Amino acid sequence: MAELLEAGGLRLVEVASPVVPAEARTAMDREWDTAVLANPALFDGPVAVCAGLSRETPDTLLVSWSRATYRYFALRRVPGATVLRSLFVSIVQPTEDGRVLVGRMSSSTAAPGRWQFPGGSVEPPAGDEPLDEHALRRHAAVELAEETGVDLPAADLTRCLVTHGEDGQIGVHYLAPPLPAPLLHERFEALVAAETVRGRAPEFDRIALVGSPAELPDLAGPHVVYLEPVVRWAARRVGS
Repeated sequence: MAELLEAGGLRLVEVASPVVPAEARTAMDREWDTAVLANPALFDGPVAVCAGLSRETPDTLLVSWSRATYRYFALRRVPGATVLRSLFVSIVQPTEDGRVLVGRMSSSTAAPGRWQFPGGSVEPPAGDEPLDEHALRRHAAVELAEETGVDLPAADLTRCLVTHGEDGQIGVHYLAPPLPAPLLHERFEALVAAETVRGRAPEFDRIALVGSPAELPDLAGPHVVYLEPVVRWAARRVGS
């Protein structure tokens, strides 16, 4: 499960990159190489990982983060290793009738068949650019466009929740303006067609619009841990 946190402010602070002992690093590299053989689409690009979450003030959350690459997540498959926690963004995209959009990850992704909201792991900024709320919001807008075809200005997204998973993963969730359900299907179908023409697999191979947690069992396959509580939150806030 995942804990839902609401806060008026969110501050991100960079800390030192994680140190992985030599034996664990060798095992990590071996697990990563095995994963790439199984799925050559995996890319060992830069990623921001969560080093800690706390309340700086009663209304402000403090997230500490550090720089790593995607191969570090292979530590999850190394017995006894200290696992790095994901820092990710996701978007709650509602319809005008109060449902929300969820997608199923395609076979080319790191989690094929998994249902989740549009979104993805946070990437560290280039150069001296800060990783702050503006950067998170821009990243969320890019993920929404890349996964669903819905292209919105970052300024249209409003932070609504932070989730803290039982596995330590931190998600920053943004609420998008409601759109007509037919338009969401149209944008997604256009995206899939465009990716197919380019010879690429879309990140989502299917989308669904759900109005309550009672509908989630109809989505066959694994679900991210935050899906049910965020859908429940949306059913109260967005669908009301």
